[in-house]
Amino acid sequence: MKKILGACIGDCVHIAGIHRFLKLAEKQGYETIFLGPAVETEQIINAIREHNPDIVGLSYRLTPRAGIKILKQLKRRITEEGLSEREFILGGLPELVLSEKQEGFFSAYFGGDDSDQAIAYLKGGFVEDKFLVPPQHIIERIDSKNPFPVLRHHFGLPSLEETTKGIRKIAESRCLDIISLGTDQNAQAHFFHPERMSSGKGAGGVPVRSKEDYEQLFQASRVGNYPLMRAYAGTDDLIELAQLYVDTINNAWAAIPIFWFNQMDGRGPMELKSSIQAHLDAIKWHAEKEIPVEILESHHWSLRDAKDEVAIAAGFLGANICKDLGVRNFISQYMFNTPPQTNQRDDLAKMLAQKEMIESLQDDNFTVYTQTRTGLFSYPIDLDMAKGQLAQSTMLQMQLNPHIIHVVSYSEANHAATPENVIESCKIAKQVITKCLEGQPAMIWDPYVLERKQDLIEKAEFIVDAIKSVGSILDSNVLYESVNRKLLHAPQLDSYRSKKVREIFSH
Repeated sequence: MKKILGACIGDCVHIAGIHRFLKLAEKQGYETIFLGPAVETEQIINAIREHNPDIVGLSYRLTPRAGIKILKQLKRRITEEGLSEREFILGGLPELVLSEKQEGFFSAYFGGDDSDQAIAYLKGGFVEDKFLVPPQHIIERIDSKNPFPVLRHHFGLPSLEETTKGIRKIAESRCLDIISLGTDQNAQAHFFHPERMSSGKGAGGVPVRSKEDYEQLFQASRVGNYPLMRAYAGTDDLIELAQLYVDTINNAWAAIPIFWFNQMDGRGPMELKSSIQAHLDAIKWHAEKEIPVEILESHHWSLRDAKDEVAIAAGFLGANICKDLGVRNFISQYMFNTPPQTNQRDDLAKMLAQKEMIESLQDDNFTVYTQTRTGLFSYPIDLDMAKGQLAQSTMLQMQLNPHIIHVVSYSEANHAATPENVIESCKIAKQVITKCLEGQPAMIWDPYVLERKQDLIEKAEFIVDAIKSVGSILDSNVLYESVNRKLLHAPQLDSYRSKKVREIFSH
């Protein structure tokens, strides 16, 4: 067991920061000794000699100039006494930290708003000034930061050049762990068919048109905290595009629908039945390569006003299909505030019901990781009000103890997120997460939430059983019939059904 000795030095009595750090250290298995506030230099020297700690954590939160003088004396005495053969870390205000970085005495620095980096440091991982490249596999990245969730954010501007610059700026800020690359519709549907592309270059995201474009975007992320990168499945040539993602951006995980990204939702060229089979093939391809998979199902039904039990059933069905196709690490997404008028208690009950059903599939060969996010359409256009929505939703999401939080920029109802919007949104979410990890009310035991959750589970299980009674869930014909027979149904699909009926009668 490693030992950490901590103290506020000189006349500094602000113990909150170092006390929080030592509590995090205890949770990671360290033995901690806290000398208290306003500890004089000779007391620290004597304590180092007596306790022989592996790490000495010093904190000074008062005027930086005064702190520089105190640290100069303390460092000299440590060196004179031959006690410098251990790690020293510092917590302080930015001016003090900047000055001490130039001296090179300390192994790491903390400013008070970096619980995630503190945990990473305690686990032997990355912090800003003790440089190690953070894990480049999503499961390892999650483990390195647990219990702090890793942060993901969508980013893509209508210009390749601006997106490249933005990715670099986001990576240098160290504000998140995964950049979810937002490509435009032409790239998703027609990357291998340039002759089919529309003139809407950059509509809805970055216009990537070549392998080199993807490589350029990924290379821009190789700074700062080296965030992972990922992209949504395409809407045609799914496996070819998946291989391209692996080769160029080291795709952190695959995000694949079962029923969507086709003619039914207007996002792709394939007809529903053929797209279902293509999606099953893509899931199996990723399973064979041991790439984690996320299924884009539950929230897509909710976005089209499906009943909660339908969304839950679809989410469970997607997880079940992944397990049966050999996926070992499944990332289960829970989009809160969808539809946007959903109240907090019903929202939480819905997510808990889906989580309970999906996690019932876990065994030695199938692990579920929880990913939460704010519903896109829940944001007000007013940016200040939208910041409040981001904070509120993030706090509710923490009831699920997520491994990943997909931060959605507060700007999205007003404009596509700029790098500055991404960084600010991640900081807002990070503050909420930090406070929640310190302790929050357990809303999951609310009697109404529990009753609603159980009711939804029973209804969702009925839908799943009805679908399975038709045949195997790995049969694209069975899945197609589950939509055709309205076992899975959303009101906004009526226009698609009417169109298909007209096509049948016209022939």
